[in-house]
Amino acid sequence: MPSAEPAPDPHGGASDTLGSIGELAALARIIPRLPASAVTELGPGDDAAVLRAPDGRVVVTTDMMIHGPDFRLAWSSMHDLGWKAAATNLSDVAAMGARPTGLVVALAAPAETPVADLEAFAGGLAEACAALAPGCGVVGGDLSVSHTLTIAVTAFGDLEGRPPVRRDGARPGDVVAVSGPLGLAAQGLALLFERGVDETGAPDAAAAARLRSEHPVPIAAQLAPHPPIADGAAAAIAGATAMLDLSDGLALDARRVARASGVVIDLDGRALAAHGTGVLALTGGEDHSLLATFPPSVTLPAGFSAVGIVVALDEHAGGRPAVLVDGHVVDERGGWDPFTEWSGEAD
Repeated sequence: MPSAEPAPDPHGGASDTLGSIGELAALARIIPRLPASAVTELGPGDDAAVLRAPDGRVVVTTDMMIHGPDFRLAWSSMHDLGWKAAATNLSDVAAMGARPTGLVVALAAPAETPVADLEAFAGGLAEACAALAPGCGVVGGDLSVSHTLTIAVTAFGDLEGRPPVRRDGARPGDVVAVSGPLGLAAQGLALLFERGVDETGAPDAAAAARLRSEHPVPIAAQLAPHPPIADGAAAAIAGATAMLDLSDGLALDARRVARASGVVIDLDGRALAAHGTGVLALTGGEDHSLLATFPPSVTLPAGFSAVGIVVALDEHAGGRPAVLVDGHVVDERGGWDPFTEWSGEAD
C-alpha cells in the first residue's frame, strides 16, 4: 500500500469515513492491523515490496471480488470479506503445491465507508493468514474510492524446491482425491438466496444473521471459507500428478483436469454421497477445496479422500476428455460461473 505518513491515531472516531479523513489517515489505521510476511525484505510504505524467494521461482495468482456478482454486503461483514479475499487466493497458491508467502491487496471503497469497516477488513485478512497459512502476510497494495466496493488480491507462493503441480499431469490409473468439503458453500449460498432476503427478495442483514445462527456451517463455508491450504504442499510432497482449487464445482473443475491431461475422470457416486450435500457435491462452487490425482501406489496424504479414478480415453465410449459418475457422463453445463449466475445489480 502507499506510504502511510501519519502515525496511527488510536483516538480515531467511530464516525470517521474514508472520504472524511482521506487516504493517508485511513492507511495509518489499517496498515498496523495487517499481518507481516515471514519472507518480507521490505513491506508496506515504499513504492513496491521486496520478498525473499529462496527457491528462485515465485508462484503468482490474482483474483477479484466485486459487490454484486461476488458478494452482498447485506450478507457479508467486512471481516468476512477480508477472510474470504485471503482464503480464495491462498487456495490457488496451494493448488500449485506451493506454500503461500505474501499478499498484495487493493481495495476500492465508497467514500462514505466507515474506516472501522476497513479496519475490520484488515482484521479478516490477518486472521485468515494466521489460521490458514502461518507466515504469509500482506506486503503491499492500494486504497482508492469507488461507487462499488471492489477487492483485488495478488498472492505469492514458494515451491520450496518442488516442481509445480499442474492440471495436465493426471494419468490413467491415478486415484482422484479431494481435501475439503464438496457443495457446502453452495448449500450456504442457496440458503442465503432462499431465506436471507426480505419480502421483496432483496438481501437482508437480519435474515442473514438468523441463518448464521441456525446453519452456521454452510453459511460460514460460503461467507468465510476455510480451505485446506497446507494440504497443497502435502499433496505435492506425496507425489500428486495434477491438482487444482475447486472454486467452480467438482464437475466443472474435474473437467478442466480431464481436458488438460487428455483423460477421463470417473467419479464414485457413493464417495460423493458421503459429503451429504446431494447434487451440490458435484455442481456447487466456491468450496475452495483441493482436487488432486495421485499414482495408485501412493498413500493419500492426511486430509485427502478418494472420490474416483482416472481412465484412458480409449476406455471411454466417447473417446474424448470427460467427467463421469459411476460410468455415466456428467452434463457439461454443471458448475458455478459468475458470468451466467449473476443476473443484475447488487441490492
